Amino acid sequence: MKRSTHHRRHVPFSSSPVLSVHLPMWRSKLIVFLLFVAFVALAARAFWIQGPGNAFYQKQGESRYQRTIELPATRGKILDRNGLVLATSLPVRAIWAIPESVPNDLGAGKLAELSKLLSMGEKALRAKLSQDKTFVYVKRQVPLDVAQKVAALDIPGIYARPEYKRFYPEGEITAHMIGFTNVEDEGQEGIELADQKALAGVPGSRRVIKDRIGHIVEDVDEWVKPRDGQDIALSLDSKIQYIAYANLKAAVDRFKAKAGAAIVIDVKTGEVLALVNYPTYNPNNRSHLTGEQLRNRVLTDVFEPGSIMKPFTVSLALDLHRVLPTTLVDTGGGRFTLDGATITDDAGFGVLTVGGVIQKSSNIGATKIAMQLRPEEMWNMYTSIGLGQAPKVGFPGAAAGRLRPWKSWRRIEQATMSYGYGLSASLFQLGRAYTAIAHDGRIIPLTLIRGNNGDEPQGTQVFSATTARQVRAMLESVTQPGGTSPDAAVPGYRVGGKSGTAYKHVGRGYDRGKYRASFVGMAPMPNPRIVVAVSVDEPTAGSHFGGQVSGPVFSAIAGDTLRSLNVPPDMPVKQLVVSDDAKSIINVSATQRTVR
Repeated sequence: MKRSTHHRRHVPFSSSPVLSVHLPMWRSKLIVFLLFVAFVALAARAFWIQGPGNAFYQKQGESRYQRTIELPATRGKILDRNGLVLATSLPVRAIWAIPESVPNDLGAGKLAELSKLLSMGEKALRAKLSQDKTFVYVKRQVPLDVAQKVAALDIPGIYARPEYKRFYPEGEITAHMIGFTNVEDEGQEGIELADQKALAGVPGSRRVIKDRIGHIVEDVDEWVKPRDGQDIALSLDSKIQYIAYANLKAAVDRFKAKAGAAIVIDVKTGEVLALVNYPTYNPNNRSHLTGEQLRNRVLTDVFEPGSIMKPFTVSLALDLHRVLPTTLVDTGGGRFTLDGATITDDAGFGVLTVGGVIQKSSNIGATKIAMQLRPEEMWNMYTSIGLGQAPKVGFPGAAAGRLRPWKSWRRIEQATMSYGYGLSASLFQLGRAYTAIAHDGRIIPLTLIRGNNGDEPQGTQVFSATTARQVRAMLESVTQPGGTSPDAAVPGYRVGGKSGTAYKHVGRGYDRGKYRASFVGMAPMPNPRIVVAVSVDEPTAGSHFGGQVSGPVFSAIAGDTLRSLNVPPDMPVKQLVVSDDAKSIINVSATQRTVR
């Protein structure tokens, strides 16, 4: 059977039914417009990428393989006034790793060896090397010899980079003055913190290309060199610092005290020659550091100074001509009532001269002298010697103490302030205040930085030179036979000062079993070169009186300091007699008038 053949019918393309459908004109224009917009957008994008946006995309690309490496500046040294290094930076290494590059099958032997070299537990080390990071510090501040041994292990993914570690040659002796830095070489305490900006310098930079595992392939730009930190020379004298530290520590141990503090000041320049605290700490090993060890008590601890304030009450009264050095003060039998409150002395001193009030440390005598003064006058005097305001020494944590506005004082409060209760100050403030008496009535700013030109700093006249000389003579009598602090006498030198024995303020009252024993003095008389302030907190064994606890510390520090400064002795070593100046203020004459 023959198959039939069918022929297809050919339709012209132009007769296609699809083409026979006519689009509305607005649709055609819309399509053309959209195509035009798309073309313009693509052209603009291409122009942006090749033109203004080129730098941005170039930067994005470079960021994948270019890095800026910071070049650390060497931290400046801290020196004492004679150039002895107190703080310096030692080169060390930071051991770091790229965990993904460290072999998973790292042998137990190598891991144990690395752990031993870095003084880390194997478990802690393995945890660091297992982190899902491209960079991790394994151990910071590793000594150079240890870092070399780590490199000799040749462990893939373990690297070292240079850094610095601070070292303090004098250790605990200068700890509170110098302070310390953290692992990032940033100051945390003391001068290290106070002068962080000057010591740190300015780091440099290096732009490099790195491969995927962090190796530097090449430099891109020129290096920006770091600017090293400045060296800072302190006013501190390391010899005197050691003298003060050793004697303070011995006293705290002997009297089983809670703590102690001392400061030595150059009267002529205002330079702090020594500043010590005990307990202290070793800044090179702070693994077991406590808050009590950290406290810079000279500057941060404020307390009611007690009888240390009596010379200022007398100075003001002398300056305002309310009393004379020979004015008689009737202290009676040792008890005096003021506005219902009882003020007592250690004994019944009877009639004393104004100088005798200082020599015997009479609270009643100080009160009666203060009653010759107005509260505003006392307040102005206290502020003029720096009380109630933080010292301007640029040191972290310097305390202002407490001095209430005079308008709120009651008479009994004015009385107690005259002998050192009802106000508070730091040992630093008290030491500076005594420089006014030592420096012929002119108080000068104190500094922890060594002066360069040797000129005496400008000060403020708070008492007349005559008043200052009269009070110095009274202070000298305190350390001589008949005074409250003969233990503060210095063989070979004429010295003067005043002790303070104050109950500690606890809560809303005073703890009659806790004392602050202090002594502030100056030497040599009659033209002092130094002021030494000492305070011992809560002595519990033996005596608790300032003259017996802190007086001997003053004696030892002042004597050794004067010899260290080559100040010649001005009296025979065995001769301890009342000087003519002191006699003139203690003896009673027929022309004296009496304060009752």
